Amino acid sequence: MITITAGPFTALDGPTAYAVWRLRQDVFVVEQDCPYPDLDGRDAEPGTRHVLLRDDDVLLGYARVLDDRRCWRIGRVVLARAARGKGLADLVMSTALQVAQDRDVVLDAQSPLAGWYATFGFEVSGEEFLEDGIPHLPMRLSR
Repeated sequence: MITITAGPFTALDGPTAYAVWRLRQDVFVVEQDCPYPDLDGRDAEPGTRHVLLRDDDVLLGYARVLDDRRCWRIGRVVLARAARGKGLADLVMSTALQVAQDRDVVLDAQSPLAGWYATFGFEVSGEEFLEDGIPHLPMRLSR
């Protein structure tokens, strides 16, 4: 059964935290061939919320919502390879946006995904840039 939850770092038990970091590593570091410091210290911040999409106990998708005080920042939006193409990313993003209420929301979209983020109301807010060798666009959802 597909479920989606959002909560603070303290709500992540050991196996769940491991599954999150494993999924992020599998996709962002291994699949996209971008060695970078994924564990950046922000996962455990008190205002951070972790969006978890599961099929029973299997983690299929994830997003991280950071409280940047003036705005919310969504990042680390990811789906397991087996979960792609089924509309599940929409569920992850919709839940992240429910968490990030009452302020503008920003994110750095991988450029090919800017059109998908635009379906949620995001607009390009700056020039394209390279992050870890991948073109990104800064985007903002104004509230």
